[in-house]
Amino acid sequence: MTTARSVEEHAGIVARMLEPLGDEPSVETVPLAEALGRVTAGEVRSEVDLPLFRNSQMDGYAVRAADIHAVPVALEVSGDIPAGHTSPVTLIAGTALRIMTGAPVPTGADAIVPVEDTGLILGRDDDLEGAVVEIRRSRTAGEYVRERGSDVRRGDVLVPEGTRLAPRHLAALAAAGVEAVAVRARLRVAVLTTGSELVTSGSPAHGQVFDANGIALAALVEEAGAVVSVRASSDDDPGAFARILDDAIRSSDLVITSGGISKGAYEVVREVLLPRGADVTSVAMQPGGPQATAVIDGVPVVAFPGNPVSTQVSFAVFLRGPLRAAAGLPPLPPQRATLTEAVRSVPGRRQFLRGRLGESGGVAPVAGPSSHLVAAMAKADVLIDVPVEAEALDAGSAVTVWTL
Repeated sequence: MTTARSVEEHAGIVARMLEPLGDEPSVETVPLAEALGRVTAGEVRSEVDLPLFRNSQMDGYAVRAADIHAVPVALEVSGDIPAGHTSPVTLIAGTALRIMTGAPVPTGADAIVPVEDTGLILGRDDDLEGAVVEIRRSRTAGEYVRERGSDVRRGDVLVPEGTRLAPRHLAALAAAGVEAVAVRARLRVAVLTTGSELVTSGSPAHGQVFDANGIALAALVEEAGAVVSVRASSDDDPGAFARILDDAIRSSDLVITSGGISKGAYEVVREVLLPRGADVTSVAMQPGGPQATAVIDGVPVVAFPGNPVSTQVSFAVFLRGPLRAAAGLPPLPPQRATLTEAVRSVPGRRQFLRGRLGESGGVAPVAGPSSHLVAAMAKADVLIDVPVEAEALDAGSAVTVWTL
């Protein structure tokens, strides 16, 4: 009897297969509007100072601090500066200029008095001709003035290399006038699901099921920083599967399949891959025991079992880490948690139970261990890693958990 391969050994095989994919990543330039989630291929430096000019932090009045040392004081309002004002303005000593948030601070002004600390004595908000404002609180030089370059100076790094661009990064780049950014090209990953029982829409006939794996794997691939190049499904005809496999290999850096690798009849992936040098094996884990790998025309093929939970667990255990590494993303390391209730495991199998973390660092199993409980898995946020040698763990035991 052949001994099942350990999880660590199979994970190492998959990682080595994918390692070359991240060695020399290609670079492409994309518009900023399309850069969300992409990983920067180099540091992005600012070509401008931010703020671009001295501007007001508040709605209020631009003044000289020396003119409002003693309050209350009445100052003539010599003009108005709205946001977006482009003509240079100079403040006359002993007067005030009404100013809006973000508007350029006039030459000669060194402080802003918020409107809350003022009141018009003469004039109206809609007609400042001849207006006089009372300043009720003194301000020191620099108060409520945003100096040019106080956020970032020209030449400073806005976003470091290897950053996965989030909305906050895009905002900083846009503020600095960056219109496009150089990013790592995403790996092209094909997702192939198999089984004559699969349907993608409509009303399944008796004996048919909806294809959950196609959606799940495509989403997992995108989440790991790659792009789905092909998404296709095949029935249990070897010729049909071979055709979609060959098409996928021609247009992809990696191919993932689900289903068809067990030891029963109609195992179409096993039948097509074995003659092409595939390694079809059994891994000492549950769920996800059947696994297969191959390299065809230089393209890695990673084959998972078809039960929906088995597919998702297999991706988390074997493929998420290498894919993230190839995409330039940081790893998602396991955490430690405490079981809130006892669990049992299958002897000789490393069990990955679905669980949910609590606020106090405890983790509770969600539903049972069966690999068809895809709806129950949606309620989980971690996998509970039960060691291969453990047949049972008591409540209070410390366990490793993997983020889903």
